[in-house]
Amino acid sequence: MSANETEVSFEAAIEQLERIVSQLESGDVPLEKAIELYQEGVKLSHLCGVKLEQVEKKIEMLVEGEAGVTRKPFQPVLEDKGN
Repeated sequence: MSANETEVSFEAAIEQLERIVSQLESGDVPLEKAIELYQEGVKLSHLCGVKLEQVEKKIEMLVEGEAGVTRKPFQPVLEDKGN
């Protein structure tokens, strides 16, 4: 990943990814261009995932307990699948 790619904001990457998906879904893109767009989309998707992971690491939840307010690392809530 180039330095230029890491400087792209999350929002800008999502907008570009949405444009790519829209173009690919239209079906009016020649095969070679569709492959290029798909590859760019994969890179943007990876970039967004990395940025989300970085943000998750920074988030701390404040938990109030018997000892007062403590800091606890962020852990995303997993949906209960009923198992």
